[in-house]
Amino acid sequence: MKKRLIVQGQLSDAQLATLEHLFEITQLSKAMSLDAPDNRHYLAEAHGIIGSGLAITPELLDAAPKLEAISTISVGYDNIPVDELTRRGIMLCNTPDVLTETTADTGFTLIMATARRVVELAEWIKADQWQASVGPALYGSDVHGKTLGMVGFGRIGQAVARRGALGFGMKVLYSNASPKPAIEQQLGATRRELDELLAESDFVCVTVPLTAETERLIGAQQFALMKRTAIFINIARGKVVDESALINALENGVIKAAGLDVFEQEPLSASSPLPHMPNVVALPHIGSATHETREAMAQRAVDNIRLALQGEPPISLVNEEVNQ
Repeated sequence: MKKRLIVQGQLSDAQLATLEHLFEITQLSKAMSLDAPDNRHYLAEAHGIIGSGLAITPELLDAAPKLEAISTISVGYDNIPVDELTRRGIMLCNTPDVLTETTADTGFTLIMATARRVVELAEWIKADQWQASVGPALYGSDVHGKTLGMVGFGRIGQAVARRGALGFGMKVLYSNASPKPAIEQQLGATRRELDELLAESDFVCVTVPLTAETERLIGAQQFALMKRTAIFINIARGKVVDESALINALENGVIKAAGLDVFEQEPLSASSPLPHMPNVVALPHIGSATHETREAMAQRAVDNIRLALQGEPPISLVNEEVNQ
């Protein structure tokens, strides 16, 4: 008898065909709650779940006694209780690596767009305000040769730093990571304590995962340490930053500008001032949102769940102790 798999969200026809050949599939829309009463009978028989934006709770797991593996189409898994899964012997798989370069592209796009005031000036032209040569009031900031401070130095942080160091001759500092001598040698990067990095950097780019330790890692105290000319970039998670402190810092000239792909509340509240501020470039969490990367992420998730339910080691297993 085939194992049963819940698919929440969108997979390609070819990916669904692969899974349907191996498993009994129940497909739910992304908008449907996994633990809604109408879906409880699916959970009761499910051996696996694959999808994006999965919200997993202990109560949901109680309703899924046969569950062996969850495959999230994302790198982050802050909505999933990893310790609880591990305790129950359930594998959690994610999709690192395949989105590293694309997300780093987004991070550096925010650096460039914010420094050179690209969005603001494009709107200025659309409003027919270009009547004479641009003067100092509309000048931006150089990126080349400046100091890039990476708060977090995992795959994505290193990829952003590589663009800065090798492409723009930037001096790279990094914090919130163990020493990385190989990448230090490659990029001329230097490890700093967080406070030192904030004080020295022209651009501060956050790429740490959201954990209990990193929630609101950057707040009023940290913004006060930055240069008044500093530009702040967040491509990590919105809750890593105290958003009210960020708004205050931008409104009062504590820092110069911000480029943001993530927010405390997503979608962004209509009452938020951030997208309306001239010194902010705000994007709708598009770090990995290209056709090629989203396809690769979905394929990695499909491969993970296929291997896990067939008794083979998944490619990207978060809680490796389950298989030990």
